[in-house]
Amino acid sequence: MRIFVAALSLLILAGCVGPSDLAKNKPSVTVSTSKSPKAYALCVFPKWQAARTDSSMVETETGYRLLVASNNMADELLEINKSSSGSKVVLYQRMPWSMMMGREAIESSVRSCL
Repeated sequence: MRIFVAALSLLILAGCVGPSDLAKNKPSVTVSTSKSPKAYALCVFPKWQAARTDSSMVETETGYRLLVASNNMADELLEINKSSSGSKVVLYQRMPWSMMMGREAIESSVRSCL
């Protein structure tokens, strides 16, 4: 029984995906905008909150990071970094092919705020 519990615990932990794990994947969207990181983040974040209440936003040294996480797994990660012409925007998704709740609204808000 102990072996079963230990194996199950390892499987659960292996299934956890953090923001740094998502950023290792190929981005779903990579675009530039003339908006500042703050202006762009303030456009996108309310739309993410409306689609997924588990959205969060933090300021970074070079811009902003938006995250949607559920059940100890990061589902969506948006990095907004200052560039010479405004901002570089990169969206990472845990399973871009799956139709998770709110996924369409998350991705469309990234594009609509450009």
